[in-house]
Amino acid sequence: MNIILLGPPGAGKGTQARILVDERGMIQLSTGDMLREAKASGTEMGKKVAAIMDAGELVTDEIVIGLIDEKLEGDQAGGFIFDGFPRTLAQADALGALLKKHGAKLDAVVEMRVDDDALVSRITARSTCGTCGEGYNDISKPIPADGKCANCGGTDFKRRADDNEESLRTRLMEYYKKTSPLIGYYHAKGDLQSVNGLGEIDEVKAEIAGVLDA
Repeated sequence: MNIILLGPPGAGKGTQARILVDERGMIQLSTGDMLREAKASGTEMGKKVAAIMDAGELVTDEIVIGLIDEKLEGDQAGGFIFDGFPRTLAQADALGALLKKHGAKLDAVVEMRVDDDALVSRITARSTCGTCGEGYNDISKPIPADGKCANCGGTDFKRRADDNEESLRTRLMEYYKKTSPLIGYYHAKGDLQSVNGLGEIDEVKAEIAGVLDA
């Protein structure tokens, strides 16, 4: 099964994707993770990605599509979760072509709906373990009192440079301008299902399971 998790930055797509990976054996193709890998690489492409991300803007279609294509060439396991891609109608068409090229198809599109103000509050409070990538949030999932990651015991925690209100508002505006047409696009195809992206993690998980198992 191949699915898209659709929603603005910070809606919880990554968290739900990891649950699907653990419970259904799917492969998460996270645009954000792939871009961060490129950013950390130190290559010319990585430097371009870093500049764009730190400014809170979206990277070009050419960069994202190339990264996705490389991932689709590997093991398909229990199917793919497209997390943060597509963001535009052009990318949606490109994804359809990529899937066809690799002998696959899209089975469902899950829209994670959110309230912008609540989303800003959630994102500006988040951090990750620098060792294993485990996510934390000052409000809903604070770093353990002993200062150690509950998953790996690491003590190095990081916040993304673009996880501030000004940068986030810019990213949200870009998202709505470019991505909103996807709602109608996938609705017309009969693929779109919506869930409450601001619910508790287990609540969102249950809603998504209901969509996928219908």
